[in-house]
Amino acid sequence: MAKIRIGFSTHFEVENELVGIGTDNPTNTKQVLGNIHATNAKAVGISTLTTYQGFLDKEARFGKSVIDINSQAGTLGEIVIDGEVTVSSGSTLCSGVDELSLTDSFSVPTGNTDDRIHCHTAGSLRFNEDLETLEFYTGDEWRTINSFKDTGNRGRGVFAGGSPSMSTISFLNIMSEGNTQNFGDLTYGLGNVAGKCSSGTRGLFSGGGNPVTDTINYITIASEGDGIDFGNLTSNVYGAGGHSSSTRGIWAGGHNGSAQINTIQYVEINTTGNALDFGDLTRAVTGYDCACGSPVRMLHAGGKPSSYEAMIDYWAIASKGNALDFGDLSQKKNNSTGVSNNTRGVWCRGELSDGVNVKRCDYVTIASTGNATDFGSINEGRYAGGASNQIRGVIVGGFKSPGSFNTNIQYITIPTAGNAIEFGEDIVSRYSHSGLSDSHGGLGGF
Repeated sequence: MAKIRIGFSTHFEVENELVGIGTDNPTNTKQVLGNIHATNAKAVGISTLTTYQGFLDKEARFGKSVIDINSQAGTLGEIVIDGEVTVSSGSTLCSGVDELSLTDSFSVPTGNTDDRIHCHTAGSLRFNEDLETLEFYTGDEWRTINSFKDTGNRGRGVFAGGSPSMSTISFLNIMSEGNTQNFGDLTYGLGNVAGKCSSGTRGLFSGGGNPVTDTINYITIASEGDGIDFGNLTSNVYGAGGHSSSTRGIWAGGHNGSAQINTIQYVEINTTGNALDFGDLTRAVTGYDCACGSPVRMLHAGGKPSSYEAMIDYWAIASKGNALDFGDLSQKKNNSTGVSNNTRGVWCRGELSDGVNVKRCDYVTIASTGNATDFGSINEGRYAGGASNQIRGVIVGGFKSPGSFNTNIQYITIPTAGNAIEFGEDIVSRYSHSGLSDSHGGLGGF
């Protein structure tokens, strides 16, 4: 065998095109006995080595050791990872599994709302620590995953407070005509309720006048009982519009006792605590029960002063930020009552700036933007309470003229257009009250 001597006690063995390093009898084209150390080396093809530190023909197993596989190329068989795995935000996993079986638990990424910026891939799933719920990214927006069990009680409308100063709570079944029944009382008597919001199980009433307050009460919609303290608004306010998704309740605008405000504030309905700042309306306005929306968007229409009576604002419920212009009502009015299903928002009744009652109802398609279209008419009365499910909007009571308060209840069919139909009577005569339900347009399953 030919020997090539390079230096002291160093030689290559070459025989029949076989090369050996450290052996006099190579059996492979290149055979190396001992450790190999290479810098900036590139290996092409498949090698079979005795340790995990090389390229394996069947399985690459990564355990507790630190292995840098950056910039490596090749074809591997099965890859097995033992222990914890950390994947940086810039990494992309391009493969998946047909079936995943777990015996204990599966953890999804966790972070607050601001951390969403790190992931904008459609189908991404994460746990939002601010909302305390799972959410997913559609490719356009983040949506909250909601799960509830329908016990057959859904479709209940609840109405509370109002002027003259009272604490009365009444309720009805939205899909059957008839009079309201007594539910309980708020913890305080008030007029000019600031707003309402609700999930499938819990309803919140907040603020009010006489005197102006920041109190928030909550009830369990499926059972009767008195209101319970929830927390406080960001400031004293009455005359705000309220709406909610299945998890988040929002109030917008109102009057703080000195002037109209443009504040938007929110709470997480299934917890208790004080409201937080959300953003601002496009204008400072007192709107009473003039908000509605879908599970994705909240809309706020009309209000005082008169220069804002036709304007409609909108914003995304799941994120925080300022309102945007949606369009205009078909007729100027303030103190209208908003009801909605998942797709259509309707505003009923109201008044002009000179105090004249408005009977016209307007509607919009919530997912779009543009001006409202005439829906039909309802009997006179303003500052009324409204509640809805996916089919009906129920309008309760309202102010008719000085000293005259309306107990009459009428309803509209939201998916169609037409005039209101008689429903029944409220147990009390009042106005400036608010209504909510367990099945409104903001409850869409996420």
